[in-house]
Amino acid sequence: MKDKNKIFAGLAIFIVVVTLPFWFNLGKAAPAPELELTAKAKAAKTCVMPTEFMTANHMQLLDVWRHNVVRGGERAFVNADGKLYDMSLSNTCLDCHSNKEKFCDRCHNYASVRPYCWDCHIDNPKGE
Repeated sequence: MKDKNKIFAGLAIFIVVVTLPFWFNLGKAAPAPELELTAKAKAAKTCVMPTEFMTANHMQLLDVWRHNVVRGGERAFVNADGKLYDMSLSNTCLDCHSNKEKFCDRCHNYASVRPYCWDCHIDNPKGE
């Protein structure tokens, strides 16, 4: 019987210690960063997909684009509104979002992700 109580006490202490960081940081998340749009992005007023979709799913869209371009040879993307875009990170996305530090890096740093896009694509293809 004494061992049973020691086991429960040990488990309780373990659970408290393991979950302490979660309880300590509860409700203290930093707000999402403000993104700075270029003049061209502001003038366009629309992206290839709605802002909410791009915020949550841009990497999946870029993966589909990469697959379609590299394996299928497709270069054209037609969005839900029927507008035609070139499937190109460098020439479509970075045409409007040319300031990588003020646009891409802010969210990627906030989310602690390290995308591998820049292994192949330069971050400012037009030299702006």
